[in-house]
Amino acid sequence: MLNPLKEIRWGIIGCGNVTEKKSGPAFNKVKGSSLVAVMRRSANLAEEYARRHGVPKWYADAEELISDSNVNAVYVATPPSSHADYAIRSMLAGKPVYVEKPMASGYEECQRMNEVATETGVPLFTAYYRRSLPYFLKVKELVDKEVVGKVMLTTITLHVPPRPEDYHAGQLPWRVIPSIAGGGYFYDLASHQIDLLDFLFGPIAAAYGRTYNRGGLYTAEDTVFATLEFENGIVAHGSWCFTVYPGNHYDKIEILGSDGAICFSTFQNTPVVITSKNKRSEYLPGIPENIQFYLIKSIVEELQGIGKCPSDGSNGERTNKVMDMILGKI
Repeated sequence: MLNPLKEIRWGIIGCGNVTEKKSGPAFNKVKGSSLVAVMRRSANLAEEYARRHGVPKWYADAEELISDSNVNAVYVATPPSSHADYAIRSMLAGKPVYVEKPMASGYEECQRMNEVATETGVPLFTAYYRRSLPYFLKVKELVDKEVVGKVMLTTITLHVPPRPEDYHAGQLPWRVIPSIAGGGYFYDLASHQIDLLDFLFGPIAAAYGRTYNRGGLYTAEDTVFATLEFENGIVAHGSWCFTVYPGNHYDKIEILGSDGAICFSTFQNTPVVITSKNKRSEYLPGIPENIQFYLIKSIVEELQGIGKCPSDGSNGERTNKVMDMILGKI
């Protein structure tokens, strides 16, 4: 582990859409943290981003950002296929890394990233920001306190209609190109849910899945069914489909206990609904303007030696492993 840093000066590799509101502005909102440089392969887009967000430096070459002596921490926000490369190069340069989710496009890449983190003693964090949001912390509190009794079964249902860009066969989004994303939308979206269950219940010991392509819009899987077995004996079942009719959009996780149930969504701002012994209550906290704010704050505080981040390379690697097991990649 590096010595505590007083000021965290961030550089972003890949200043695309996810950094516009979800993460980028948050680096300047945490005490002792600032965004000092950004990189994008298109020099014009990098310069334009830096101008709009008031960032002092911009680059079109990742190595130049990594080598910038004023940058002492790196946020990798590129598509998953390049996460390992940029993260490893940054750690070898002695700079802590915050990498977007999924941690990489495959489990083996995650293993190598964690090996380098261990070898260098440089911290590695993964952007599973739901681990720090009040909404999901409330769900964890309910589970830990056994408000609905012993957990008997957990179900995940995520049914989403195709996006307009999915119909552009000649120019498909990278999220449905397995060589870039690791899989289809399952790899991109279910990663949040699988990591969240790891957060709630602990590590997953075994995972079994079946995959299908029902829509024929791209070659990646668009329908997935899976069973998850946790080390503590809890069992979960998941159903994901990314080609349903728009009216059938469904996003729900249900924790069914011996004395009731907890129902909540992953991607929609709906209340956590708690039903226990014929009593019903709801919980819906506010959402931060920048959704990754709380996680970024925890990373900064860990690097300063005054806190602990709940999402690092360990849970990031576990999530990739489970997804690869479900997809039959390992």
